[in-house]
Amino acid sequence: MRANDSEFRKEVMHSATSGPQSIQWLLDSGLEHLKLLFRAIVFQPAEPILIADNDRNYRDASCGAGKLFGLPRNKIIGRRIDDFAEPSFRPQIDQLWRAFLEEGEQRGTFRLVGSDGSVREVEYTAKGNALPERHVLALRDLSKKLPSVGEDPTWAHDYALYLFDTDGRVVAWYSGAERIYGYQGKEIIGQPISCFYPGDDALGVKLQEELKRAATQGHFGNECWHLKKDSARFWANVLTMALRSESGELQGFARVVRDFSERHSAEEKLRRGGVFLRQRAEESTVAGFVLGEFDHITEANDAFLHMVGYSREDLIAGPLYWPDLTPAEYSHMDEEAQEECLRYGICTPFEKEYIHKDGTRISVLATVAVLNLSPFRWITIVQITGGEGTEKISNEADGDNFEEIVGRSAALKRILEQVETVAPTDATVLILGETGTGKELIARAVHRMSPRRDLPFITLNCAAIPTGLLESELFGYERGAFTGALRQKIGRFEMAHRGTLLLDEVGDIPLELQPKLLRALQEKSFERLGGTRTIPIDVRLVAATNRNLTQMMEDKLFRSDLYYRLKVFPITIPPLRDRPDDIPALAEFFTRKYARKMSKRVETIPPETMRALVRWSWPGNVRELENFIERSVILSGGPALHAPLIELRTEAVEAAGGTLAEMEREYIIHVLQETGGVISAAATRLGVPRTTLNAMMQKLGISRKDF
Repeated sequence: MRANDSEFRKEVMHSATSGPQSIQWLLDSGLEHLKLLFRAIVFQPAEPILIADNDRNYRDASCGAGKLFGLPRNKIIGRRIDDFAEPSFRPQIDQLWRAFLEEGEQRGTFRLVGSDGSVREVEYTAKGNALPERHVLALRDLSKKLPSVGEDPTWAHDYALYLFDTDGRVVAWYSGAERIYGYQGKEIIGQPISCFYPGDDALGVKLQEELKRAATQGHFGNECWHLKKDSARFWANVLTMALRSESGELQGFARVVRDFSERHSAEEKLRRGGVFLRQRAEESTVAGFVLGEFDHITEANDAFLHMVGYSREDLIAGPLYWPDLTPAEYSHMDEEAQEECLRYGICTPFEKEYIHKDGTRISVLATVAVLNLSPFRWITIVQITGGEGTEKISNEADGDNFEEIVGRSAALKRILEQVETVAPTDATVLILGETGTGKELIARAVHRMSPRRDLPFITLNCAAIPTGLLESELFGYERGAFTGALRQKIGRFEMAHRGTLLLDEVGDIPLELQPKLLRALQEKSFERLGGTRTIPIDVRLVAATNRNLTQMMEDKLFRSDLYYRLKVFPITIPPLRDRPDDIPALAEFFTRKYARKMSKRVETIPPETMRALVRWSWPGNVRELENFIERSVILSGGPALHAPLIELRTEAVEAAGGTLAEMEREYIIHVLQETGGVISAAATRLGVPRTTLNAMMQKLGISRKDF
């Protein structure tokens, strides 16, 4: 069992001991957290969406609503529905609203008066009580041409919001969830969330993993099949946020689910038809960085302000509104970027245009990352592309730029896109991911694709150096600085001058050394131990860690100012179990690598071996897979890879806490089921004689009725 799994289970067990208190905390405080989460999801869509309370006051609005009304969001929030309706329609609103509150749903049309006095016919769809006294109104301007089939940006008109405890049992259930899942509150309160998932052998592990990642990362987004009460399934977009008390104790989880079935179907059709990527301009320049909260730009560097034609005084006098910089035809791309950010923390770089202050347009490549969900804060890095690109069909990443980074999953392609975006800059990169996921390979790719590629790439594993020696490793020392310092030593910062420095396991830097590291990064200079001369440095920093720095900040083990200095451009590498599409390519790559190294002719991987490799969760990630393949090549005596699959089953037993006999019995039954109960076929699959399989079945008590 991995350390972070063990810590999570201990935390859950600790929370479970105070179950009634935790549930009461969720009921008292969880609703406010859900409202903040709801706002983070609703604000970006290009579709006009409004959130209203019982008194018809708008409590929130999407960017699309702002464009429809001709007003920034903060000029809509706090006003009433009546304020925007044509005067002749206003007398009907009161009656319609009372009927809506009673029925919970309503559709209709009304005449909307824009900020410029223009009147438009608008269709509305209203859904009541997605949260208590929070009603959703989705609008559509009927004066505009209806989109063609497949072009409708609408992804969801309703929202299932609910709370569940650390045991995964529902404690609060709202009307939107009733509409989407079909369960009434009295039916589902106290039931496990596993009832929403199609059952399979790995369901418990999947749910445990989802909750663990939400607890350690703060939130976790994914998409998968969910089940309704009538057993009909839908493609669910799921965002789960961990809820903690002021003391930092895990109390439970808040969740928002949307039905993305139509979008999933459309994406599958596109995927089957090929993946279209825009080829970027070869000479792209970094324009700048922008920080914002919801649709309000809170900070931007001079390069970005110059690009869009605004001054620092404009920003201070502000506010500058992010949607005002985006042409209407690119709004849906911003929406897609936000959806990707909610799931992965950062989006794939995408081409769009910004509107200059003088009305002209600038072609850019943009990447958005979420800094915080509640309240919603983000950062965008922008590159000027210098013009339109040409389209090409591509299904593979460019292997020339990413040596030894092997795979074809969408998640890996997204990471490589992020590397291509940030590499030409000098921005600090923070690489996050479990141990064994290949963080150093990503760091090397950042260096190789940067202007510093021909200069030093220096690494330091902060966890491998004793605490007392880490400062001297980083900054060096002068002769006589301490007992045993018989000569001058050059530190890693000096070694990396004009190049790139990778600080691996940066979460293990002791708290007392962090201020000096922060000062060196901010001032681009430092002093050696025992020295008085300030040494200037020009270093591009890449930091990597498998630890939860956000939790370490809350525990006062990591400085928040250093964390935000490192998290300029975060790249999160998902574990191998979340990208099984990469396993076949990795297995083949490592097989070729070690067969060549050992002068063996191992040319194929048997199908049953490959299926077993893909099914295994690989808790040690790519490193564990590589070690397993190396061992398999050693054991192989012919052209086919001979993998010791029993090791995977034994490890699964240890992880599950069962016995070897129980696991063997379960595995044999599984193989018999796959082979239709044919003993000889199952024996071949298991690699044992038929008589041996019969003996094993008798010993383990397996009969025909079991399969």
